[in-house]
Amino acid sequence: MRTVLIVTHGSRHEADAVAVAVARQLQDSAIAIRVLEPEVERLVAAGLTGATAVAPGTSASQGCELAVVFGGDGTILRAAEMCRDHETPLLGVNMGHIGFLAEVDAEDVKDVARGVVDRAYTVEDRLTVDVAVLVGKTVVARNWALNEATVEKQSRERMVELVVEIDGRPVSRWGCDGIVCATPTGSTAYNFSAGGPIVWPEVAALLMVPISAHALFARPLVVSPDSTLAIEIVDERGEGVLWCDGRRAADLPSGARVEVRRGAKQVRLARLQEATFADRLVRKFDLPVEGWRGEAARRHSAGGDT
Repeated sequence: MRTVLIVTHGSRHEADAVAVAVARQLQDSAIAIRVLEPEVERLVAAGLTGATAVAPGTSASQGCELAVVFGGDGTILRAAEMCRDHETPLLGVNMGHIGFLAEVDAEDVKDVARGVVDRAYTVEDRLTVDVAVLVGKTVVARNWALNEATVEKQSRERMVELVVEIDGRPVSRWGCDGIVCATPTGSTAYNFSAGGPIVWPEVAALLMVPISAHALFARPLVVSPDSTLAIEIVDERGEGVLWCDGRRAADLPSGARVEVRRGAKQVRLARLQEATFADRLVRKFDLPVEGWRGEAARRHSAGGDT
C-alpha cells in the first residue's frame, strides 16, 4: 500500500484544516496516511480519521513514498530530520511567509493531492553538510544541516575571534558575530541575510560568510563541494555556539574547532511544478521584472509577432 507521512505546523490551525483536506483526498485514492503522535489530537479535531500515528523521529518516514509538509521552512526543516535517513522526498505546502523550501503555496493546494495520486512529481537531491565539533583531538559532537551550519558568538556584549581554514590552510581571522557555512539550498536563508550570494540549487558548492566582521577582507567565499571548511575559536575569553539549521545547538568552548564537509546523505525535495529557480526567486521575493523583453525578443528573432 502506498503510504504518505503528513507533517504540520504546530500552532497554525489553518495548516491543520488544509492538511486534513489533502489527507482525505489521498485516502479516497487508497493511499494510507501516517501522522505524528503529537499532532494526532489536532488533526482528529480538524476531521481526520483512519490515519496511523507514529512517534516523531527518523523511523516516522520509513516505508513512506512521500512526506507532505504543511507549514513554513522551519516545519520543512523539522520534517527533513525525519526523512533524510530513509531518503523520503519532502513536498512542502507553504503556510508561512516566504517559504522558500516549499513547493506550492496554500492557494494552490488543490494541485497537491492530484499530483501525489498521479505521481506527477519529480524529485531533486539537495546537498547537505556534515558537521563535527572537536576539542583538542577529540570529536565531542556531530551534526548535519540542509541550509547552514553557523558558528555564533555566545555573548551579546562582545564579538568572538575566529580563524577560518579551507582545505587545511588558514585563510583569515575575524573578530565578528559569527560565520555561516551554507549550502546552495540555504543560500536564500541565513546566508542571504548575512550578505552572501544566492546560488542556484543545482550548483555544487559550499559557502562561507562572515557575520558583521571587523576586517578589511570579510567577503563571502564560494568553494568546492569537496572542500573542508574549518572554524576555530581563538579568543581565550570568548565562547561560541554552533547552530545547525537554526534548530540544533552545541556549545563551543574557547579553542573548539568546527569542521564542515559535504554531507554523506542528501535531502530529497519533491516538485510538482516545472518553474525554474529564477521564477521561484521572482515569486518568493516579489522581484520587479517590468520591462523584460526576453520572450518578445526571441519571438522577433524567430520571425514571430512582437
